Amino acid sequence: MESRETLLQALKEVEAWERDQNDLWFWEKLGRLPFVLLDRITPAFVREKLGTAVDEMTAFLETGGTYLVQAEPIYQRFRQRLHPKKPADIGGEEIAAAPLAMMNEVAMELRESRATFAAVQGATTGIGGIFTLALDIPLLLGTSLKILQEIALCYGYRPHEKKERLFVVKCLQFASSDIVGKKAILAELSRFDEPNAQKDVIAQLQGWREVVVTYTENFGWKKLFQMVPIAGILFGAYLNRSTVKDVAEAGMMLYRKRRILERLREQNHFAGQ
Repeated sequence: MESRETLLQALKEVEAWERDQNDLWFWEKLGRLPFVLLDRITPAFVREKLGTAVDEMTAFLETGGTYLVQAEPIYQRFRQRLHPKKPADIGGEEIAAAPLAMMNEVAMELRESRATFAAVQGATTGIGGIFTLALDIPLLLGTSLKILQEIALCYGYRPHEKKERLFVVKCLQFASSDIVGKKAILAELSRFDEPNAQKDVIAQLQGWREVVVTYTENFGWKKLFQMVPIAGILFGAYLNRSTVKDVAEAGMMLYRKRRILERLREQNHFAGQ
């Protein structure tokens, strides 16, 4: 277990990252403007795919649906680090007690791997312009949900629990929100593990649809470029990679902060005994 000084330093790093999120890049602000135009020219079959993504998000929150990841591949990565000389069974509890640096290392590996996968996926769906864009949005949503669940496992949390899937969705929402939205989500997540806040957190399930709306609006002008056949290959690869990296970064920071705060509370508890 890290010392209190080490945990506080790690917490300062996360809080510095949070402060950096309080402003949107100029092009991100501009990118939200033409979404009305994008919505008007979007064919019915693309709208249908977006509707499917909404339905799949419902299934994810309720049961995990088709997006629920397997924990074993993540456990294997930690097994190789914690017990390099001999095989051993480990579970979520042992990962939750692993060094924070190890958690960060595995999460970074997964972030790069999933971002590369998203780039290939974006290039593939960018070949046909607007016709393959209908496939890209649900696939990108699925990749984003997958990497966030894998990061949850890296920090010792289990997305098979409904409460944890809500945290995953909140991370996704954070990555796609504006300044006001980010502040509100940070305030919500700072109390996520407090017993008195649980009723409020569960009640937020009623507003999950705004996540999908925000997520799709965030594409804005960027997806307009992907509608151009052939040229969409380059735009699709770049945009999907950057989107997954941003989502993964948000997940890493928010889960890291949550684990740090839990360890600080544990230290305070033992110190008070």
